[in-house]
Amino acid sequence: MKMLKIRLATAEDAALIADMSRTTFYETFAASNTAADMDIFMNSQFTRETLMKETREPGHIFLLAYFNEEPAGYALIRPGDLHPGFKGRTSIEIARIYSIKSMIGKGIGSSLMQACLDTAISLNREIIWLGVWEKNERAIAFYQRWGFEKFGVHDFRLGTDIQQDWLMMKHLDAQS
Repeated sequence: MKMLKIRLATAEDAALIADMSRTTFYETFAASNTAADMDIFMNSQFTRETLMKETREPGHIFLLAYFNEEPAGYALIRPGDLHPGFKGRTSIEIARIYSIKSMIGKGIGSSLMQACLDTAISLNREIIWLGVWEKNERAIAFYQRWGFEKFGVHDFRLGTDIQQDWLMMKHLDAQS
């Protein structure tokens, strides 16, 4: 029987999270970007050391997914900026949600998303939001299935390339 488990990460998971972050980001975006831009991003903004430090940031919550005891994905939720469209309502951001490529299709993303929603509700947040690259159609469709709607855009620099992310949000007033 296949077992999927989500757990809250601890300080001891910093190296695992950093390595999984780098692997999943590269797997997700390398084919759609130049090698030079990926190299700049991975070796400046997305270094292992930077990612490990991020696990100690106040308010950052990392959730780890395991499939048959093997690390399969992770999510990072953190306090998010208040956007004018939120009208002062409490919010939290899904900063990252990734599944290891070989684990896609095993329910990792859905389990992580449900854990993010449950965490946001337990923290009494009214809105959960995220940014997603406008060309990541698979992710956009996933978020739309979960009830997220586009409310804006912002720029994201990957190496020398300025890309546009959609900002998407979901109201948590009623149960998700």
